[in-house]
Amino acid sequence: MKKLKIAFWISTVLLCIIPLFSASMYFTKYEMIAGFFELLGYPTYIIYPLAILKIIAVIVLLINKGIRLKEWVYAGLFFNFTLAFFAHVMINDGAQGTALIGLLLLASTYILNRFIDKKKFNI
Repeated sequence: MKKLKIAFWISTVLLCIIPLFSASMYFTKYEMIAGFFELLGYPTYIIYPLAILKIIAVIVLLINKGIRLKEWVYAGLFFNFTLAFFAHVMINDGAQGTALIGLLLLASTYILNRFIDKKKFNI
């Protein structure tokens, strides 16, 4: 059980780095990010709300309370990483690696979280 928790926290912290980094870029390098969003075909008015939601998602994951809220965060990050991956593939800029790493970390932390919850509740 202890090894599962350590693996869960390592993958969760690594996962949280990706949305935190992108949110910080959204706030500090707005013009550059707006150019990328326009290139990808996304509206620029979603940059700040998306950054705030990414920060909230990280907080929810790190607090590790509220199973239903965490499920929504996992779903939101899944859609975010999936859309980012395919957006970069479609414009062929070669920047889809971070989204793919995010998806892999998301899957690992989600699966580890499910194993820990099963053992915690003896399911």
